[in-house]
Amino acid sequence: MSTYDVVVIGSGPGGYVAAIRCAQLGLKTAIIEKYATMGGTCLNVGCIPSKALLDSSHHYEDAV
Repeated sequence: MSTYDVVVIGSGPGGYVAAIRCAQLGLKTAIIEKYATMGGTCLNVGCIPSKALLDSSHHYEDAV
């Protein structure tokens, strides 16, 4: 079992920045994320209409 100074739950916009900063400060840091990509919904599929449209098109393609 590994020991960490900091464990960040979620790698959304706040989580991954917090983890990077902790690592820069020399703390042994781990991120726990349920999805395959970091950055959260806003960065990957939301907030920008073109990304939301691309995500929707992938769901449509999978359904057809």
